[in-house]
Amino acid sequence: MNTKLKCLLLDDELPGLTYLKMLCEQIPEVEIVKTFNNPEKLLAEIPNLDFDLLITDIEMPAIDGLHLASLVQDKMVVFCTAYKDYAADAFTIDAIDYITKPVKLERLHKAILKAFERFNSAINTKRFIQLNTDKGKSLLYFNQILYIKTALGDSRDKTVLLVDGSWLNLKNINFDTLLKELPEADFCRVNKKEIVAVKAIKFFNHNEIVLHHLDENEKNSSLLLSETYRADFLRKIKI
Repeated sequence: MNTKLKCLLLDDELPGLTYLKMLCEQIPEVEIVKTFNNPEKLLAEIPNLDFDLLITDIEMPAIDGLHLASLVQDKMVVFCTAYKDYAADAFTIDAIDYITKPVKLERLHKAILKAFERFNSAINTKRFIQLNTDKGKSLLYFNQILYIKTALGDSRDKTVLLVDGSWLNLKNINFDTLLKELPEADFCRVNKKEIVAVKAIKFFNHNEIVLHHLDENEKNSSLLLSETYRADFLRKIKI
């Protein structure tokens, strides 16, 4: 069982963010990974952050907290807002809790404990697969995968891009086998040579998927979306 939840904090008003951080520092079940006062910056960094829970405001410029929460795949969310009007929408997207400002320590702690209980109740859910790599057997955690592609040297092998920017070479495995093991809602084959994690996607159009990940030239990586897999892709992202 985990002893702490890794948490991101988001509030576009710095005094509110500072106060929220101060409260969280008094709650033993929480480890603050990073704080943000800009939702777009948080979205840009999410593929490279390891966290379990997002505590966020709702009314913010550019991206509101409800929309942001819908873009954060498989992460728990607690809303802290000055407005009561969004509560129904918040629970529609399965938020852990909805707290109205001013936030009190006891109320926030109660929300954290609810998140902690949900997280640990799912701890036995399968979260990784064991695969052969060029370095031996490896545990590949689903939440660490950005995309998988056919290896250049041998098409029987596959290369995985991980959230920390490193690559892992899988030996002698096909895409059908991988797709049976990967969580269906979180991964999608987009062409004959690539599978992408839904959380890694920044933009897409009819023929191309652009990722949050930056390549060696500091440009967003992109993948071809082929006609064969387009319908399944659109279903996965609930268009």
